[in-house]
Amino acid sequence: MSYDIPSDIQRLGRDIQENQLKYHHKSVLVSKEFTFDSAHHLHCYEGKCKSLHGHTYKLQVIMRGKVDHRGIAIDFGDIKRIAKQRVIDRLDHRYLNEVLPPMNTTAENMVVWMYEEIHRGLLDEGVHPNIQLEEIRLWETPTSYAAITRAMMEEDV
Repeated sequence: MSYDIPSDIQRLGRDIQENQLKYHHKSVLVSKEFTFDSAHHLHCYEGKCKSLHGHTYKLQVIMRGKVDHRGIAIDFGDIKRIAKQRVIDRLDHRYLNEVLPPMNTTAENMVVWMYEEIHRGLLDEGVHPNIQLEEIRLWETPTSYAAITRAMMEEDV
């Protein structure tokens, strides 16, 4: 098998022009996933989760927006920074019943809190006015997750 090794790299201004970087005018979804380990227990629950136990959680943050002149909606590094500051660093290797606001630490409650925190972080930065937090998914096990969408958060109660 032979591989073609480029003899030259594409150069802005020579091979591609700045006005060609943005390929489309569509909205796109951009997602980043995280894992963290935490312990918790549930109140008013008669299953295994009533006792103190831990999980390796997986968090998926999905944002929606139109790309800028470079063809970028939001840098993955920006999603990472916001999610880590607002959620991951506050919960990783912690006892959730102690660090979260007063709530039963169910995936259903936690995913709404996470949405609020990441949404607030995105707004506080103010550098991504065309990006919206579209969905948060929180896996408590590899086969079980809770999710909340922007439309669900905006529903009247």
